[in-house]
Amino acid sequence: MPPSRAPAPVLMIVGTGSSVGKSVIVAALCRIFRQDGVRVAPFKAQNMSNNADVTDDGLEIGRAQSEQAAAAGLAPSVDMNPILLKPQGDRTSQIVVAGRPAGLLHAADFVTRKRDLWPVVEGAIGRLRSEYDLVIAEGAGAAIEPNLRDGDIVNLRVARHAAAVTLLVGDIDRGGVFAQLLGTLEWLTAAERACLHGFIINRFRGVPALLASAVTDLESRTGLPMLGVIPWIDDLRLAEEDAVTLERAGGAPAPARGAVDIAVIRFPRIANFDDFDPLGREPEVRLRYVERADELGTPDLMILPGTKATIADLAVLRERKLDIAIRARVDAGGHVLGICGGFQMLGEHLVDPEGAEGLPGTRVAGLGLLPVCTVFSTTKVTRRTTGHVTARTGPWSTAEGLSVHGYEIHMGRTSGTLPPLLRLSGHADGAVSLDGRVAGTYLHGLWHNDDVRTAILAGLGRAPVDHKFSSAERRDAEFDRVAAVVRRHLNLARVRHLLKMD
Repeated sequence: MPPSRAPAPVLMIVGTGSSVGKSVIVAALCRIFRQDGVRVAPFKAQNMSNNADVTDDGLEIGRAQSEQAAAAGLAPSVDMNPILLKPQGDRTSQIVVAGRPAGLLHAADFVTRKRDLWPVVEGAIGRLRSEYDLVIAEGAGAAIEPNLRDGDIVNLRVARHAAAVTLLVGDIDRGGVFAQLLGTLEWLTAAERACLHGFIINRFRGVPALLASAVTDLESRTGLPMLGVIPWIDDLRLAEEDAVTLERAGGAPAPARGAVDIAVIRFPRIANFDDFDPLGREPEVRLRYVERADELGTPDLMILPGTKATIADLAVLRERKLDIAIRARVDAGGHVLGICGGFQMLGEHLVDPEGAEGLPGTRVAGLGLLPVCTVFSTTKVTRRTTGHVTARTGPWSTAEGLSVHGYEIHMGRTSGTLPPLLRLSGHADGAVSLDGRVAGTYLHGLWHNDDVRTAILAGLGRAPVDHKFSSAERRDAEFDRVAAVVRRHLNLARVRHLLKMD
């Protein structure tokens, strides 16, 4: 028998904190190494995000790893993100292990429960290293949280296990990046510090020469090289995993710039908000996120998105009087679309007999805009699906007969007697009110279907637009654009040398 080959090397990107750009840098590196002929795969041991995707075999992983897989030219695999935490309260998250729900994780059990999952992490990264030539791993949050060190399964424990070439990223746009980089090292043990091979400064808006003296000082103090200063990338169009990107955008209405005004209700636990990225790139479309009734205005279309906690976010919607504002806008001629949890809210009642979202036996009134009822279940539906539009009223009817593809992630079944919006994999999905103003669906990714999106926008009053490129082509071009920036500003020759791939 031929000898088994050595496990593939691992390049690991860790950060000084959350949202410093780790996911984008990993995606760029996946594309760069793919361009250079390397069979490369992404990996993140544990992700905390309500933006999720579904693999071809019906398993759930973080959206960022699915995006990184696409950058590498791969279909997403559950080994790329074996543990996913989906926050549904301030101290509680649903835990998804190897793509399947595995109960709730409470803050008090955070360290102990995660520590017990280390064998799952070992198995996943081991399989990737046996299948590919290079694995690019991503850390989570800060590279080191001293109070959580014992439960680490995603940062420097991964680096030590894989003998990874590990680079520490700091976000200069936040200010104090040199203190962030040096301060991170100060908290490391000698064994942890030995994992680090260099620094990256991200999101720089200026002349690199201005950093020279501080870079020299940092290298002198730490003995580690600065391997790259990545500039700010304008109009970044890669799917994000953190709702913090919406916080940076702000909730106030943007200046009017188009004929179709679309308002997405931003729930506290909003999920899969990358559903709406294609709308934000459309000419003559104004896409905005709103949190309060006084922000709603008079949109042509209101969207109630997915949420990790439908009943809790429905209560928040009512507290903010958005239920009244949405109903008034529908009465005045506006349209509303609910997706997943948003669809469930549009119905008459939501019933939780098993306690999937809270106390068993909970029953609450929905918004009453669709005569449907949702019954929650602890059984989770996760599947990729295809079908076509069946709606015959409202702006959705302009897409009747067009093909759709996407995925479902939900814990509940919604039933009623209205005509469905879609037919997916042989079953009816969603509902459309008889006047066509209100619709709902369980399908994530609806707006990524170019022909369907164009048709519905035409139904809302936008003039026809000739799309030269599909959404998939645009995403692929974005990977190339971001990769080109990182290639120019990162010392890849040094990185390859460290990986022994030169």
